[in-house]
Amino acid sequence: MRITIEGADKAFAEKLVALAAAHRAELTVATVDTDWTVERATRYLRSLTAGARRFAEMVIVDGDGYIEADRLRAAVGKLNGPTVALSRAIPRGVREGWWPEGISAPITPVWDPDNPSWHKNIAYEMNSENVPVFRTALAALATGHKTPPSPEPPAPWSDEEAPSALAVLPGWAAGDDVPRALPHDGNLDVGPDTSSERQQTS
Repeated sequence: MRITIEGADKAFAEKLVALAAAHRAELTVATVDTDWTVERATRYLRSLTAGARRFAEMVIVDGDGYIEADRLRAAVGKLNGPTVALSRAIPRGVREGWWPEGISAPITPVWDPDNPSWHKNIAYEMNSENVPVFRTALAALATGHKTPPSPEPPAPWSDEEAPSALAVLPGWAAGDDVPRALPHDGNLDVGPDTSSERQQTS
């Protein structure tokens, strides 16, 4: 029996391999890295609106991964806008190729356990493993960390080696018709005035 599975996350792939080994099956699993990295977290935070980023920052920094909804409302107002922006960031990132399909939302709601059918959000949380990753991403955004600009290319010669503007171009003989830049002191004979000759002969 041969089984091929693509797009499995690491934990799921490990379980499948163990199961296949128990049944002596030939299994091919192509895994997809769905973990949050600093680069992915930075892209996620940068794509958010100002209100949604403040929302995320409070969950990550102020709440250390868990913060009450009432505390968020007191700081950012109604939570509809920020939460919609957070939810839209994930599929947008998949379309842009920033992270693979199947990556988990970094911030999720916590429902009231006393009213499970009502689905009232009493808090918002982030997986403890992702908190330090997103803290690093926030620090990078706060300091404006960007790719350093490319240095200017060096000159092909030093000041002493720079070619003279009066030198004959390579491949041209000294008597060839080469444009020349000559100093004019008022007494230098620079040749006949061809324009005056044309006026006299016309």
